[in-house]
Amino acid sequence: MTGMVLLVCCGWTVLLCLSVQAYENLALHKPAWQNSTYRSYTGAERAVDGQYSNLHSRGGQCAASDLVQTTAEWRVDLGAVRSIHHIVIQYATGNIVWGENNLRTSTFLGFSVYISNTTNKEDGVLCFRDINYTRATIPNPVNISCPYHGRYVIYYNDRTHPPYPEWYSKYAWIELCEVEVYGCPSPGYYGENCSLECPQNCQDGYCDAVEGNCFGCTHRYIGPNCRDCPERLYGRNCLQHCSMTCGDPGKCDIMTGHCNGGCQVGWTGSMCEKGYHLTINDIHENVHVLKTP
Repeated sequence: MTGMVLLVCCGWTVLLCLSVQAYENLALHKPAWQNSTYRSYTGAERAVDGQYSNLHSRGGQCAASDLVQTTAEWRVDLGAVRSIHHIVIQYATGNIVWGENNLRTSTFLGFSVYISNTTNKEDGVLCFRDINYTRATIPNPVNISCPYHGRYVIYYNDRTHPPYPEWYSKYAWIELCEVEVYGCPSPGYYGENCSLECPQNCQDGYCDAVEGNCFGCTHRYIGPNCRDCPERLYGRNCLQHCSMTCGDPGKCDIMTGHCNGGCQVGWTGSMCEKGYHLTINDIHENVHVLKTP
């Protein structure tokens, strides 16, 4: 993010140009892997080395897969679970103008990005899948909003289920010159400068990097900010209703659901869920208790 500040002091006008990095590139120089490699100088780590002045896949600054592959998978290990805001992918251009006449557009089409806590993309969430771009419309670099948390960012493409649109390449390729993963370096924080703390009851301490909404809540809390359960509700995510046979109907412990103040006449159990048949003695006993000062 760039901005400009105009200062006027003692009759002098000073123009200052500021460059503010809203989020940190969490992928820079982190360990990377890909399922095949064209040559040693096109290894997976080339896509997170911070260098992409040469956008030829064989120029020594890009990760590139081997030839004639039906799947292309690349991933970076962020080192720990991180809160991600967005991902920028710079694809190889061959150092020629990007667009419909650039053959590399066909190898980029159809790609997906996953966020996972394991090296298996199926264990994670799908952040993005291209189903609409054509050779004329696919951008490069591409900027993907990805408000999730995870340890691994996985780029994936395949040509395993033909037929594909005629503008797709026959084989799947990795030609990644740089993958930048922006987000907060420490868990439990959000905001442009990652200076705001996530709500204290967020599950595992994680929240959305922009708004601070929790991805999930600890046992007794509910809502985007994980607050106490509303009255008459209890349990995980406050989805269960307190019993109306509680001594104080609808009032119970928000964690266990156990009734507060005992049960109504004719009911027993920690949640007053067990009904029993009242006898004359039961009725007399209850009347006697009610009359006792």
